[in-house]
Amino acid sequence: MKLQGKTILLTGGTDGIGLRLARQLRDKGANLIVTGRTPERIAAAQADGFEVIAADLAGPDGIEAVLAGLAGRDIDVLINNAGMGTAHDFREAPPVEADDERTLWLNVHAPVRLIGRLMPRLRGRGEAMIVNVTSGLAIAPSAGAPLYCATKAALRSYTIALRAQLKSTGIHVLEALPPLVDTAMTAGRGSNKLPPEECARQIIAAMESGADEANVGMVKILRWVYSLSPALARSIMLRF
Repeated sequence: MKLQGKTILLTGGTDGIGLRLARQLRDKGANLIVTGRTPERIAAAQADGFEVIAADLAGPDGIEAVLAGLAGRDIDVLINNAGMGTAHDFREAPPVEADDERTLWLNVHAPVRLIGRLMPRLRGRGEAMIVNVTSGLAIAPSAGAPLYCATKAALRSYTIALRAQLKSTGIHVLEALPPLVDTAMTAGRGSNKLPPEECARQIIAAMESGADEANVGMVKILRWVYSLSPALARSIMLRF
């Protein structure tokens, strides 16, 4: 897809991978509408020249806020980037149910609901795209983050089936699978993190080339190992 002149709705676009996506897509000539929930980050993104819809997508009210902010406008691309992880490790402490619910909503319900509500607008564009940002952990889970892995695996499965449904509609469906990226969400976790700017660059390259998947950074290796032996890939990742 040629991105110049396209109107793109990008969730979670005020920080991390999303902010870098927004900046690089703008450099390509796209028109960005981003969502965010933190007042300070919203203000910073607005100062950077972005249109921001304030919406907490970890609950149903956020969906309505996004639709109200769009005010009936058409979009060419929907990027479901917003996501979160939460402590869910029984070896350390019981999970907090309210945090788990927010994770389930933001990582699964929100992208599914936005796709459903915005599908008529995307169908009307002739050429459109849906980008769902999952994770390398959707391929093989980590023992330290079972709920996060489960949500990303659910979105991956949904994306694969959605792509098959929309094959002949003019709506291209891309799944982006980042590795561990150096963002606020991963602070204090692991090493050798991919810079968010490079993650964004690889996702945008996949958008432009019409790829079905953007296996970013080290996820390319994980995908190769999984193709040889799913059991080996799982055994490696479950150590983390």
